[in-house]
Amino acid sequence: MFARLKLLAALLSWPLRLLVRCHVITVPKEQLADTENNPLFYITKVASASDLATLRKVCLQQNLPDPTDWVELQGEQIPRTLFLESAHSLSGRQRDSGALQQGQLLLQLHQQHPTLKANLIPVSVNWGRAPGKEASVRAIVGEPVAPNWLRKLMIVLISGRHTLLQFSRAVDIASIARDYGSSTDTAHKMLRMARFHFYRQQLAANGPRQPDRSALFNALLAAPAVRQAIEAAASEQQISVSSARLQAKQLLEEIAADPRESTIRVGERFLRWLFARLYTGLQINNNQQIRELAQRGHEVVYLPCHRSHMDYLLLSYVIYQQGLASPHIAAGINLNFWPIGKMFRRGGAFFIRRSFSGNKLYSVIFREYLTQLFRKGYAVKYYSEGGRSRTGRLLAPKTGMLAMTLQSMLRGIDRPVTLVPVYLGYEHVMEVSTYLRELTGSQKTGESVGGILKAIGKLRNYGFGYVNFGEPLSLNQYLNQRVPDWKSAINPHTPAKPDWLNPAVADIAHTVMLRINQAAAVNSITLLATCLLAQPQHLLAERQLLQQMDLYLRMLRQVPYHNNVTICDGDAQALLAHAVRLDKVEQLADPFGNLIRFAAEDQQLMSYYRNNISHLFIAPSLIMAALVHQPLSSRQLLDILAQLQPLLEHELYYAPAAPEAYLTELLEFFQQQGLLQLDKHTALWQLNDAERASAELLAQCSDAILIRYGMILHLLRSSAPMAQDQLELRSHELALRLARLHNLNSPEFNDKKLFVTLINTLKAKCYLSLNAQQQLTTSNDFALLDQLVLSLMPAAVAASIAQISE
Repeated sequence: MFARLKLLAALLSWPLRLLVRCHVITVPKEQLADTENNPLFYITKVASASDLATLRKVCLQQNLPDPTDWVELQGEQIPRTLFLESAHSLSGRQRDSGALQQGQLLLQLHQQHPTLKANLIPVSVNWGRAPGKEASVRAIVGEPVAPNWLRKLMIVLISGRHTLLQFSRAVDIASIARDYGSSTDTAHKMLRMARFHFYRQQLAANGPRQPDRSALFNALLAAPAVRQAIEAAASEQQISVSSARLQAKQLLEEIAADPRESTIRVGERFLRWLFARLYTGLQINNNQQIRELAQRGHEVVYLPCHRSHMDYLLLSYVIYQQGLASPHIAAGINLNFWPIGKMFRRGGAFFIRRSFSGNKLYSVIFREYLTQLFRKGYAVKYYSEGGRSRTGRLLAPKTGMLAMTLQSMLRGIDRPVTLVPVYLGYEHVMEVSTYLRELTGSQKTGESVGGILKAIGKLRNYGFGYVNFGEPLSLNQYLNQRVPDWKSAINPHTPAKPDWLNPAVADIAHTVMLRINQAAAVNSITLLATCLLAQPQHLLAERQLLQQMDLYLRMLRQVPYHNNVTICDGDAQALLAHAVRLDKVEQLADPFGNLIRFAAEDQQLMSYYRNNISHLFIAPSLIMAALVHQPLSSRQLLDILAQLQPLLEHELYYAPAAPEAYLTELLEFFQQQGLLQLDKHTALWQLNDAERASAELLAQCSDAILIRYGMILHLLRSSAPMAQDQLELRSHELALRLARLHNLNSPEFNDKKLFVTLINTLKAKCYLSLNAQQQLTTSNDFALLDQLVLSLMPAAVAASIAQISE
């Protein structure tokens, strides 16, 4: 059979060049077998000439052994490719594929010759990625795994240009033979595991079958919780139950996605074309673990940060390109306008209102719809921040969707649910100028067709885009550890809200934000913004800029904040040249060497990109800010960072896994680079005068944060107790005053949310409390925090704060 398939595959190779376009998912080279020293075999689902010809073409492109070869193993000639099933004949009969005999022979040879180390790579060839319909005939009678040649011809003609070929992790045959022997049962189990793997892989790539939309709505409207909500709405509004049911159906029409495989396919091709023109390239990191989660049957919930409307398209495109089903996406109701709303809905978007308050019927229906998505096994994506960040920092998470996710688990989902944090980064954010206008008081403009056409007219090269998948968080494991009896609250019919739910949701949401920042991407623009904006004039000599950038690159690579953080390739010179090509910086000619600055109209905008990675520089900057004033010991520096840690964690989502080890490594690095020196007699760290300029520039990276802290702390200390809203107003007024006095152009001084976050954190950490008049009063430890911040701030700004507040 193998010889015949090889001949047919050779004959089909030329026609398939025209009919087949194959997207290939391969595992990293280090996970593949050592093909030079160890024999390599493939195992596929079906003995098909078209599959074999497609696999051969891809293998040769990937510099892998030819799957149509024979392999000589201890004198035995064995086909390199094993087939689980042989194709059906036109009459419906099916011959033995020979996989069992070949598998058993491989096991026997390895058991007889322990030095053998052959490997087996599962390879799936999926012709098209349509999930099918729940109510179709194929769903009822089943779809043949190994169709006959005529049916396969139709499949190739219809879906050939949308083929997905996936290589999986290599299996060590020697270890199987050693651990389980070479009996027929062992060979059967090996093949059974391969079948199950291919099934899971196809389900992860295509997604579950799509329900009929009307049937889905009827099932949701018949749910006990929805029926009760309809009856309650009818009673409250004094209308008939049928009228209330009609309202519920209209809400479902507003919310529910209507995914179409044809829309997703066309959208994928359009986005491939668009991104090739918008971006120099897309950098995808830590993606292998996400495929493995989906293929192990996990319910995957993607939780990305939210920087741009481009996020919706970019992440969905990347997920689909990874061989995974496109997720259902929670989109703001503001995006549900013609024609974009319909396109998004057919691409898998379901729409959510900004607020559920005052509409219990809507709340119940949305929760039931989300639960239904989880029960059916659809991957889901929503943005825990709620809206787009206007400052470049992560926003405080909105916990409503996450709470409903946990409540769905309490309805009895039979699969593990895993949250996947995702960091999205750009070298250019399309809406960044709009964000600045909104921060300075302009009214937010709604989305419209005109706005889209205007944005299209401004499209250009945006540099690199980054999608970094963070460390997944298993909700099942989390609950098993923190709430061991959580399963006792499971109720298939009624949404549960146990006492532990809200604290667990808040902790999970905070953990997700920390993990998003642990997967940050450092690029040329964020690094340049960090360097240039530290200078009050936002201007540096090219030589000094390159030295500072190279210092930061070495620091980030040698003392990583987290293993998931990615650093752009190249040295400072290459990154600066890239930024020049993107028109992000200006080079001013000077007799003593070029000067580098951002364009005048871009200087305020660049703080957005600096804020993307400010958490990576806050600890090094605070070390230098403390040592600028006086020598300190390692313990004193650690105490400074520990005292500021709660404030930084809730604003920047800064939380290194091992703070003391991280500080020690930073100090050793700065000593190696010549910025710091340690007095052996006093055990005190101090700046090295020869590198003071670099140290002070790094120290200035934390100025904006310290100034904001100093304003609020000084207002609280120097004023009578005041209400929180009064403090927020006074802080904002003081920020505007300081911005004029000291040329502080950072837009974050206009972001009232940052003041609210700081005040709430001070309350949570017991630095502040409310008196009987609901006014803020300070604790005994407050003065120590105030003195610490004051000692780290720029002296001139500290003096201005003191004078203004008198």
